[in-house]
Order: sequence, then C-alpha cells, then structure tokens
Amino acid sequence: MSKNTQVMTEGKPWRLILGLALPLMFGNIFQQLYTVMDTLIVGRVLGVHALAALGASDWLNWMILGLVTGITQGFCILAAQKFGAEKTEELKETVGASVTLSAVSSIVIELVSQALVTPLLRLLDTPADIMPMAQVYLRILFAGIPIVMIYNLLASLLRALGDGRTPLYAMVVASVLNILLDILFVAGFHTGVGGAAVATLIAQAVAALYCLLIILRMDILRIRPSHLRPNRRLVWQLFSLGTPMAAQNIVIAVGGLVIQSIVNGFGVIFIAGYTAANKLYGILEIAATSYGYAMVTYVGQNLGAGLGERIRRGVRHALGIALATSVVIALAMLLAGRLLVSSFITGTPSEVAAATNVAYYYLSIMSIFLPVLYLLHLYRSSLQGMGDTVLPMVSGIAELVMRTGGALTLPHLLGQEGVFYAEVLAWVGADLILITAYYIRVHMLFRRLQKP
Repeated sequence: MSKNTQVMTEGKPWRLILGLALPLMFGNIFQQLYTVMDTLIVGRVLGVHALAALGASDWLNWMILGLVTGITQGFCILAAQKFGAEKTEELKETVGASVTLSAVSSIVIELVSQALVTPLLRLLDTPADIMPMAQVYLRILFAGIPIVMIYNLLASLLRALGDGRTPLYAMVVASVLNILLDILFVAGFHTGVGGAAVATLIAQAVAALYCLLIILRMDILRIRPSHLRPNRRLVWQLFSLGTPMAAQNIVIAVGGLVIQSIVNGFGVIFIAGYTAANKLYGILEIAATSYGYAMVTYVGQNLGAGLGERIRRGVRHALGIALATSVVIALAMLLAGRLLVSSFITGTPSEVAAATNVAYYYLSIMSIFLPVLYLLHLYRSSLQGMGDTVLPMVSGIAELVMRTGGALTLPHLLGQEGVFYAEVLAWVGADLILITAYYIRVHMLFRRLQKP
C-alpha cells in the first residue's frame, strides 16, 4: 500500500474522518486565503467598481467551476469504491477513463463558456460601468478551464484514495504564489482585474503539476495506454455519477445568478457589500466542504468493502464533529465579521460605511444559520459516497426553487436585505430532501447487504 493512500475501512471512524478532513481543511483555508487576498488587493488597489466587477462575475465563475468539480468528483466516487474493494485493475481502468472523459469535457466546457460570457452578463443586468472589467476577468478565467479540470481531477483522485496531504501541499504553494502574483500584476504592473485572473490560473497550474508528480510515483495509479480507451459500460457508469453532480452545481449556480441579477439592480455600493460578504462565505463553509470530501471517500471505500454498519457509525461521528465546528466558526464571524468585511472596501467614508453595513448584515444571517449548511454538506456527501448522485441533484433543484423564490419575494417584504434570507431558505429546502433520502438509502443498503 502506498504511503500516499489511506484505507478507511479499518480503525475508528471519527479519527479517520478527521485525519482526512483536517489536511483538506487547511488546504481550503489557503485556497480561501488567496480568494480573500485577491479580493482585498483588487478592492484596495483598483477600488469599489473593480470589486463590484468581481462580484458580478462570481456566480458565473462558480457555475463553470461547479460544472468542472462536479464531473471530476463524480468520476472519483467510483475510484474510491474500487479502492475500498481492493480491485486494483478496475481502479486503473476507472482512472484512465476519467482522464479521457475529463479532457474531452474540458474542451466542450471551454468553448461553451467563452460563447456565453457576454450574453449571461447582460442577462444578469450587470451595470454598464463594470461590464468591461467583468468580461475581461471571466474570459481569462475561462481560458484556463483545462488547467482547472486537470487539478480537480488529480486532487479528487488523491482524496478518493485517502490522501488529503498532497492536495494540501499543492494548495499551500498555489496560495502563496497567487498572492505574490496578485501583488506583482495588480499593484506592480497595473494589469487590472485581468492580472488577478492570470495570477489565479498560474497558481492553479502549479498545484496541478505538483499533484501530477505525486501521482506518477504511485504504482496503484500507474495506467497504460489501453486504460485511456474506456468501454461504453464504464463511460456510462462514470457519467451517471459525474453528470448529476455537475448538474446539481449548475442548478445551484442558476439560483445564485438569479440573486446576483437582483443584487445588481440595487447599485454598485450594495453589490460591493454583497461581494465582500460572499468572499467570506467560503470561510464559513470551509470545514463543511472538507468534511464533505472526507465523507465521500469514507462512505465510498466502506461501501466498496460492503461495511454498512460502519458507514452509519461514521456518519454519526461526523455529524457531531461538523455541528460543533459550525458553532465555533459562526461565533468567530459574528465577533470579527465587521472588521473583516470592512477590510475589502475602499471609497469615500459614506461609501465604505454603507457597503460595510450591507456586508455584515448578510454575514451575520449566514453565521446564525450555519449549522443548517453543515448538515447539507454532510448528508449530501454521504449520499454521493454511496453512489447516489441523483437525489443530491434533486436537492440542488430544491435550493434553486427556495433561493429564487425567496430572492424574488422577500425584498418586497423586508427591503433590499430580504434577498439575504433566500440563501438560508435554500439550505433548509435542500436539508429536508437530503436527510430524508439518506436514512431511506441507509435502510435500503442494510437490506441489500443482509441478503444471503
């Protein structure tokens, strides 16, 4: 067994889950660090309009990134199951097929995303004074979709085999490099928001290269040219896992785009405040996504090994850890949130005060209801680890309905800030489906495993 892998079918579940989640968490912290620094540098050096341009681009960028990560994470669910079942040759076939399908997918996504940049920004009613900056920023980011696809596939493969350390080291290097390049390009060379996008892609390429070098040393992932030519059955199996996850992320992003279009109608100051709070959204859910990645691997490996009771016990342990973490993070954000969001914003004193009030109001709402979001990530990832990516997609549809419905109605009742509560409604709608689906799925799993 390679030192870069971790078997999740033996040992105490809470220790294994934390052991995988913590490196992922630290990696996500560094990822959020360079996201925050990206915003901070742009906001401080280029001003409130540039910050608003990044905000107007956020959900479009998230939608494409969600499509990429959904595909690669879905592919690697099967890899985790094959690893847990100790089927090495089938694991290599899965990896080879994933590489081929990811390469083809990245080309298609690249072409479509570039064609949709301007029409979607116009559809979102992006203000004319920030439209050119938003276009430049997105076109450069979307030009790097193959890089993003490569990194996410390699990192997902490593996580599927229980290796959380390599993606951590890759993200640390990428984060530091991104911050240095942001300062160089934006503050030094005065390249504008385009420089910030270029810095992000260079950093992502370095992270992908680091993961690749590690994978090339792992015998268990050493594939032959024949593995790159998947059969129809394997192609169908991989896309049946990856497509619903990608669709789930797109559906969630569509709800975010609706909110962004509504926020864009409230003016540049409101957009800037909304953007500042959204940059901290990643910090709020940083542990949730890490626990989620860990649970996909944990559940996937144990399902492959046929250990149903161990899956149920691991989810119980993860619930306690996740809820305790959410409370700690929420308290920290409520105490320090105003100071954090104000650091992103420059302008006249009145502009800074108005945008900061918007940002902290939104941040406070999300912090208070943070345990709801952590339940969402935990149950969704557990279902995905079982190979069920359809019901999580349905939960994404519920998020869309609740988020858009709330965004369209609540501002009329509560004023502009009513749009913030739509996010919490989306979490609640998804939780109702995911929690119910998980316990039904576990019951069905036990019945299947108990059959002679």
